[in-house]
Amino acid sequence: MMIGLLIAIAAGCASALMFASISSGALVSLLLFYLAPLPLMLAAIGWGPVGAAIGGILAGGTLGLIFSLPYLVAFLLAVALPAWWLGRLVLLGRPMAGAATAGAPAPVDAVEWYPVGRLLLWIAGFAALTTVSALFTLGADSETIAAGLRHGLERIMQMPSSSSESTQIIDALAAIAPAAATIIAMTTLTLNVWLAAYVTSASGRLRRPWPVLREVNMPPMTLVALFVALALCFTGGLLALIAQIAAAALLLGYAFTGFAVLHTITLGIKSRGVLLSFAYALVLVFGWPVIAMIALGLVDAFFGIRQRYLQRKPPPLSST
Repeated sequence: MMIGLLIAIAAGCASALMFASISSGALVSLLLFYLAPLPLMLAAIGWGPVGAAIGGILAGGTLGLIFSLPYLVAFLLAVALPAWWLGRLVLLGRPMAGAATAGAPAPVDAVEWYPVGRLLLWIAGFAALTTVSALFTLGADSETIAAGLRHGLERIMQMPSSSSESTQIIDALAAIAPAAATIIAMTTLTLNVWLAAYVTSASGRLRRPWPVLREVNMPPMTLVALFVALALCFTGGLLALIAQIAAAALLLGYAFTGFAVLHTITLGIKSRGVLLSFAYALVLVFGWPVIAMIALGLVDAFFGIRQRYLQRKPPPLSST
């Protein structure tokens, strides 16, 4: 108990320092800021979500005392809450029917663990929540938020506001900034969960077997939510802005499942590693090829590409 409490406090201190480093303005602080949930997630997955909750509350309270109340709220929403809840979901499981015996828990391999696809949906929700909360600090309506984004981009890019060309560039960047921020938030949060699970697995503290990530599926109702969000994007105003953020998060979720489809349909290819590395490199360097992964994930959601492929040609065993 004492060791778990000490680990929770240490994780909270590390997360708080990483989160507060953004105030220094150094470039490396941006990386530390996005990795701020990692220590609390490690505590949640390795030692239990209660310790992560204690560490997160202590860290948030300390930030609020040192800096201000907005720092407290931002830390709790963007770091502590996702780390605690996602860590809890990673460890969530229930015995399969008939697996448990009287007076004895079910073995690990007879437990139905929380699906990774639903975990991905929660990550999308947290990314959208974080982005919307950040935008509300600029204003309470879409016009004020857009003006705040344009003003911030002008200061960052140091472009003359009198130039019509620079105005068009700033307006275009302000229009895509909410979706881009959502994509960054979801990508980094997914990376934090993966890193925390990987480290705890390597240390022997992960209490669930490592999932086969190429089998990840978004919940079926996610498609309905995506189509509703896409339709609301054309309504205008604050509702359209929130819908754009939600749609960006859900589309990125399908991009991740698109990579899972790619991992599946390349199982029988000898140069599979080179092909997958090339696909990841294209997305990381250019960005826009992620559209192909989104399309692949959506097509799989509609037509079950992976199931059809596996039924036709059982692949060799692979963990990726």
